[in-house]
Amino acid sequence: MKTATSYSYHGLVHRAGALFDEGEFISGENAIVDFKYSASPKVTWWFDHHQSAFLTPEDQMNFEAGQADGSQRMRKFFNPNYISCTSLIADITQVNFGFDTAPMLELIQWADIVDGARYESAKAAVEMAEPAMKLTMVIESSADGTLVKRLIPLLTEMSLQQVLDQGFVQEQLGPLMGRHWAALELIKQRATVDQGVITFDISDQPTEGYNKFIPYYLHPDATYNVGLSKSSFRTKVSVGTNPWTKLMPSELVNLAAICERYGGGGHARVGAISFPPDREDEARQAVGEIVAELRAASTGPEKNS
Repeated sequence: MKTATSYSYHGLVHRAGALFDEGEFISGENAIVDFKYSASPKVTWWFDHHQSAFLTPEDQMNFEAGQADGSQRMRKFFNPNYISCTSLIADITQVNFGFDTAPMLELIQWADIVDGARYESAKAAVEMAEPAMKLTMVIESSADGTLVKRLIPLLTEMSLQQVLDQGFVQEQLGPLMGRHWAALELIKQRATVDQGVITFDISDQPTEGYNKFIPYYLHPDATYNVGLSKSSFRTKVSVGTNPWTKLMPSELVNLAAICERYGGGGHARVGAISFPPDREDEARQAVGEIVAELRAASTGPEKNS
């Protein structure tokens, strides 16, 4: 197998409408990682672990056909049992292609912690003492379109602390930490809790992202949170389960299934729905319906027995 001599990275985002622009796929190798499936014949590699990996039944049939006839079995990989796509890729490349993942063990371990919300507490997740958590915030919140492209090669060569110490990362970190604490205060003012469900609406304060554990930091006894926010390209409904809830998994609602009804998706414990920026009314209606469903699930007969 030939080895690529260069790579280019292009970020994908969940938005209302078409997720892929066929014109962005080059004539060579195209890999989609940790994102929805595309049936385009130009896509030569695909890795994902989301329960909601397929936009349409036809997409899923296309994937399954390639697995069944063997044509894509060593090119396209899907396993929703993995916590992070990073660990999925690590195992696949190690087992199938002999790739040595040992130098990236720290990165793989933290990818599982971040993607699986496996922080030891809401305090640890929100106060972000660890380098990996500060880097996560920078990656999720920075408006610099070149940042991730610069970070990816460094993450394969350096420790997370060394990456965090890079001057161009530190320049981003200070202002973003300020925005983080401001977001905490805003959500603190807006959030309410009823029947185990936190709700808040910050859509009048456009933001490119916020720490999704803030609601549980503020209200640790709640089970779910449903937030409405707005960015430059979408109105977003975020739905989550408290990672530190004492309820058994069998007692929890599958949030991906709920979000799929509105064109969104995610994992069983966390999901999201994207609406166009000018369709706040539809997003707000979805919030109301989802909140009512989660409240009913939290106070159903089995919870009172």
